[in-house]
Amino acid sequence: MGRAPANRHGKRDGMGEFWPVPDALDYLSGRWRAERSVRDLASGDRGRFTGTVDFGPLEGGGLLHHESGAFTWRGVTRPAERTLRFLPGPGGTADVRFADGRPFHDLDLGTGRHVADHPCSADLYRGEFTVLGAGHWRAVWRVRGPAKDLELVTDYARVG
Repeated sequence: MGRAPANRHGKRDGMGEFWPVPDALDYLSGRWRAERSVRDLASGDRGRFTGTVDFGPLEGGGLLHHESGAFTWRGVTRPAERTLRFLPGPGGTADVRFADGRPFHDLDLGTGRHVADHPCSADLYRGEFTVLGAGHWRAVWRVRGPAKDLELVTDYARVG
């Protein structure tokens, strides 16, 4: 019996909502297509990122996450990229760090869903990660602070 398709909210109808992942690094390894929508909830501005994310081996263990593509904001498109480090955590989890080694958030996909917070100055970044299938996952970041009110939704689809 196949899994029920995801509804428009990314939740699965039927027997289970999310796709459990026992080892986050194993699941993420490889190349993904990324499509991100960005909404400034205060101003109403909208942006879009499209590109790829490569999760390749990191010397000493873990994965190096390299994202590259194009970001369009207020009608202007520019190249965009970022690098993160996904280090092995206990029991199949990951310890996500910025490129310079500073802590970002933890990631436990064991149930197929994880929520993580990242305080940044006066802002709070809250990420919700959901695995929707063998080759599809989503990250939703909500950023709130004195000068920020943003929502970033990224859908990832495995390439190849």
